[in-house]
Amino acid sequence: MYAIIDIETTGGQFNEEGITEIAIYKYDGHEIVDQFISLVNPEIPIQPFVVKLTGINNAMLRLAPKFYEIAKRIIEITQDCVIVAHNASFDFRILRTEFRRLGYNFEAKTLCTVELAKVLIPEQPSYSLGKLVRALGIPMADRHRASGDALATVKLFKMLLDKDLEKVILKELIKTEIVKGIAPKLLDIVESLPSKTGTYYIHNEKSELIYIGKSRNIKKRINQHFTGTTTKCKKIQSEVFTVTYDETGSELIALLKESEEIKINKPILNRAQRKTIFQWALYSEYDNNGYLNLKLQKADGRKKEITSFTTLQEGKNTLFRITSEYHLCQKLTGLYITKSECFQYKIKECDGACTGKISALVYNERVQSYIDKNSFENQNMVLIDRGRTINERSAILIENGIYKGYAFYDLNYQINNIDILRNIIIPMQNNRDTRNIIQSHIRRSKSLKIKKF
Repeated sequence: MYAIIDIETTGGQFNEEGITEIAIYKYDGHEIVDQFISLVNPEIPIQPFVVKLTGINNAMLRLAPKFYEIAKRIIEITQDCVIVAHNASFDFRILRTEFRRLGYNFEAKTLCTVELAKVLIPEQPSYSLGKLVRALGIPMADRHRASGDALATVKLFKMLLDKDLEKVILKELIKTEIVKGIAPKLLDIVESLPSKTGTYYIHNEKSELIYIGKSRNIKKRINQHFTGTTTKCKKIQSEVFTVTYDETGSELIALLKESEEIKINKPILNRAQRKTIFQWALYSEYDNNGYLNLKLQKADGRKKEITSFTTLQEGKNTLFRITSEYHLCQKLTGLYITKSECFQYKIKECDGACTGKISALVYNERVQSYIDKNSFENQNMVLIDRGRTINERSAILIENGIYKGYAFYDLNYQINNIDILRNIIIPMQNNRDTRNIIQSHIRRSKSLKIKKF
């Protein structure tokens, strides 16, 4: 659990400042679960430049509670939380100073979104809160007021959690949970999970990731792990300490995240998934008569493939559909189709390119039209899918045929402004697996929208 804080002060000499306003949002990594916002009577005058900056003046604070009157509420809402702030050293120092004046030693772990952003969103011209959120297309209201700045920090922190593919932030949080003591029971873990699409992370008592998975129903899938009798399920049941998750809304992003994060984190129980899952591939080659043949073969990384498949049957099914849709010759695709298959896949009699009934030029145009439609080589496009909430959408960026990564966005200008889109993208590796995951999903999905630019 995180307590995301912003504090406005009177200004003045070091360690003599007083708090004029405080905002705290309790955040569980997915949504705000509690909040506290209050003006504070600092009992000392506010510096004139601060009045001009924040709009908070001495008259506004005359009837506001003094710090000792809200201290208990601050302790309650931040208990067992990691304190998160933009320039955390300042806000935490101010908070500790106020508590010290009351004779109380306020302790907590802290995270600074300035430092995190420098690592996870490098090469930004400025890391001030206002300029950074503007570059990321994050809407911001009430700048230099505690509630506005804290809420913008929540949105920034949410984006930083998404960009943390190595799960460094998450692992540190798990370590603080482990210190508290006893691990929750398996039933309690399942009950705390959502029945939504996303990725999930199974941790052991050392906070290590032992398994990463994806599902359209996270709760149901974890329950299957906890009740299964396979060797992998039994290992999960014996080693699990807790389960965390990332909602994605989009099944495609869940698949891409799972593939990328397994390769980065190398969980011990994902050993088989570290290698490619696409064992069969579709290739094109010219025969001696100049016809462009489609061939379904064992995947070979040395050859340029059109697309790949996890199983031979998936490849055959696709090839049957291609033969029917593009009126291709069964023999030139390596398929020998029975009457039942003709009926099942609605395949009409082919044009007989193998017997020369149609010219190579005309036939090859049909094959090439399929290749062009199903390959995003040298293309610039954004794939738009559902997001984690009803108002959110997800975007997958492909530039010059290279998969760049994905992002979640709330506002149209984030997706229409390519510079903002590049800033909010969670960068991912462009490899054979990611290309084939995207191609496979484009083939199957009816909800995916493709926007070319």
